[in-house]
Amino acid sequence: MGNHETLQTALIFLVAIVIAVPLSARLRLGSVLGYLLAGVVIGPAGFGWVKDTEGVSTISEFGVVLMLFVIGLELSPRRLWVMRRYVFGTGLMQVVTCSLVLGACGYMFAGLSAAAAGIVGGSLALSSTAFGLQILAERKEAGSAYGRQAFAILLFQDLAAIPLIAAVPLLADSSALHAQHPASVLKTVAVIVAVVVGGRYLLRPVFRFVARSRQVEVSTATALLVVMGTAWLMEVGGVSSTLGAFLAGMLLADSEYRHELESNIEPFKGLLLGLFFISVGMTMNLPLLLHSPLLILGLVLALLVIKGALLWPLGHWISGLSRTDALRLSALLACGGEFAFVVLRQATEQGLLQTEISDALTLAITVSMALTPLLVLTVAMILNRAERASEASAREFDTIDSGPPKVIIAGFGRMGQIVGRVLRAQRIPFVALESSVEQVDFSRRFGSVDLYFGDPGRVEVLRAAQADKAEVFVLTTDDPEANLRIATLVRREFPHLKIVARARNRQHVFRLLDMGIAQPVRETFYSSLKMTRQTLELLGLSPAYAADRVERFRRHDEQLLQTQAQLVDDEGKLVQSAQEALVDLQVLFEADAEPRAEHEREKMTVQRES
Repeated sequence: MGNHETLQTALIFLVAIVIAVPLSARLRLGSVLGYLLAGVVIGPAGFGWVKDTEGVSTISEFGVVLMLFVIGLELSPRRLWVMRRYVFGTGLMQVVTCSLVLGACGYMFAGLSAAAAGIVGGSLALSSTAFGLQILAERKEAGSAYGRQAFAILLFQDLAAIPLIAAVPLLADSSALHAQHPASVLKTVAVIVAVVVGGRYLLRPVFRFVARSRQVEVSTATALLVVMGTAWLMEVGGVSSTLGAFLAGMLLADSEYRHELESNIEPFKGLLLGLFFISVGMTMNLPLLLHSPLLILGLVLALLVIKGALLWPLGHWISGLSRTDALRLSALLACGGEFAFVVLRQATEQGLLQTEISDALTLAITVSMALTPLLVLTVAMILNRAERASEASAREFDTIDSGPPKVIIAGFGRMGQIVGRVLRAQRIPFVALESSVEQVDFSRRFGSVDLYFGDPGRVEVLRAAQADKAEVFVLTTDDPEANLRIATLVRREFPHLKIVARARNRQHVFRLLDMGIAQPVRETFYSSLKMTRQTLELLGLSPAYAADRVERFRRHDEQLLQTQAQLVDDEGKLVQSAQEALVDLQVLFEADAEPRAEHEREKMTVQRES
């Protein structure tokens, strides 16, 4: 391939990535699907802009090696020990049961050999780590009960992928497996021991030596050298290079250089892993989907149903999740995963699987991954609707049997809990209302006896809480629309109540001011002021001077807020007022700077003379 063709191919790849991946992410389908679609478009099945699929595959497989190194960095022995029950309990059971059932289906219905069925079952048991973690992050459910369990299962699946990849060449050459020479076994063991011992005692001094040079490019080269060197050593010893990269990562997981390594490797890993997914998309047999749509859809349906049906009892009975959380877990992890592409491709190259079967399975996995965001969204909508209906019928709102409160707190999240703790310490009676059953049950386990389930936006709930006898209404709900709706209701039904309201942003403040709430509390404003004060002090300003600067800004901004509330319907004037306010603030600071500086100089002179 000439220099012109190489540049053209690189340009095609970059254009495809820049267009397909952001578009896929914007549609909430995940970046992996974007890479796969980009590969389909530019590959032989699409426009045929890139024809050298073999060369691309060879280069891109190093992305998998780098991914396993980064996974190893995340898995320190200490972290694995803390999560051992979930990782090696539920995770192990999920991989084993799904591998056995899916492998048995392949053996009985597809006529696969025992070795091929084992590899297919193991590869299909793996779920998409990239999709799963991304969906949890987007939905802000990574810290939920089912989110933590999903992470543990994905963690074990990543671990299980290592021996599965290493087993493919051994299963493909069963005669070599049965008649392995003792010398080769000793060689393999010696290489693994060398990697472990060398990684334990040599890598840290090497990284310490390199770190003293303070050259970022040298640190990056060292990180790549460690990954490639360990992978090469493993291949020399007859072991998978991916296992070597994983071991190198684990050995450095507790190192003080772990985060630097991860940041140096990340760009290469991201690009090469994206290239790997593109190469998978390029080699996908797209005509097969057009010629045999029922076969592919049948495989997708079978994969989702079988894995989902096995995941639900594991989540509910073994992990102790609720029925709804177990269903969410099943929807999230029922799809195929990225490592299946690696395993199936390797099995095909080793002659363990026929190309037709591998193509069909690769297509089915891709479609299942594409359906995962939609499946998770659908399940969430159904469960949320069912939960709201059951709450409305089975639990209207709690019976509030406390005495007349002085304060009512609407919403008992992060801000409401802090207000409640201070009031309780001051022995000021209050009633907290929260519309989330989970939040109520969770907080009551920590002794929140003044908390009741009920929607503070319903007048009958407020009457049951004796809002007519309270003095202050603290509005801390995190939904601006619900916040405004509750404030309107309280203003209308209980006009005597003084309202302290949480505000998300300036626009939210303007609407609350318009309702007559005098001083809405911006949720990040005061913490930002404190961070600003600390920053000024770290830059050398005295604590008193930094506090004065911040206090002047606070007063100036609150005055500006009152002014801008009158201009909220005129965007042009609103922008103009913000620009004029910035100039005014600069003039105010500059006018005060010279007297302050003179005062500081006089103070230092007096100190020296004394």
